[in-house]
Amino acid sequence: METTGNTKSHFSPDQKRRLLGEKAAVFLFGGTLFLAVYLGITGTPLFCNSRQQSGLSSQVQAFSTEGSYSVETVLQLNAAIVHYATYPQVPLLSRDEIQVAVDVLKAKSPCNFLIFGLGHDSLMWASLNPGGTTLFLEEEPKWVDKILKDAPHLRAQVIKYRTKVSEADDLLKEYPNQPECSAQKAFLRGNERCKLALHILPEEVYNQDWDLILIDGPIGFFPEAPGRMSAIYSAAVMARNRKGSGATHVFVHNVDRKEEKTYTETFLCNKNRLKIVGKLGHFEIPPAADSNPHFC
Repeated sequence: METTGNTKSHFSPDQKRRLLGEKAAVFLFGGTLFLAVYLGITGTPLFCNSRQQSGLSSQVQAFSTEGSYSVETVLQLNAAIVHYATYPQVPLLSRDEIQVAVDVLKAKSPCNFLIFGLGHDSLMWASLNPGGTTLFLEEEPKWVDKILKDAPHLRAQVIKYRTKVSEADDLLKEYPNQPECSAQKAFLRGNERCKLALHILPEEVYNQDWDLILIDGPIGFFPEAPGRMSAIYSAAVMARNRKGSGATHVFVHNVDRKEEKTYTETFLCNKNRLKIVGKLGHFEIPPAADSNPHFC
């Protein structure tokens, strides 16, 4: 997940400690309540296809859809509640932005959930999809090691990008002249000629139909950063190439920035945009129905 540098503070050390304590207390209550209510620990399951089964505890009944979940899944849920009840770091997405994806997860979970970016909110996303497949793609190996040290149950893969934010305008101008980038061909695996295509990803990414794709990485706030151009383009290709029924829900954070705004308009299309909440854009992309050489 994208982070920025620390800002200067005018608070005294005592004030800082007091504010941090208050912030942690609020997050302790809010984080626990959010996960508890969503996951149904109170005894009221929120998944549309949840079913109770005899012989299970009330907690596991709330998590159950087609059967009891694995011990690892339940442990991850427990770890998530403890993590967000005790950790002072607040996710970069606002609660309203998070709720946009949560509303879709309620209807789709357990589902296939692909996330570009790994961060302090990753355990939350994985825990909100119990029994489903949640996979994180991150470009910084050291950051992956840091996050997985505290959350070893997360599934994360290190990937490489071939783009820079400084190239975004040129890449957008060039793509219509490159047949390998056209919507008519639209493929990723081994597509070296199209620089926007993420051509070397884990096989699982290519072989899976992804119900939800969240783009909250890679970093894109300085010229040499990889930017999210490839992630947006590749998400569009994955959605268009979906083999199963139904549409793919794509969420893009920081759609207020020039590159994210331009690339979502070009590849995810305004006609597919359901809403923008804060800085999060929500798109519903249907499978490609024809050989139109354009994405929009």
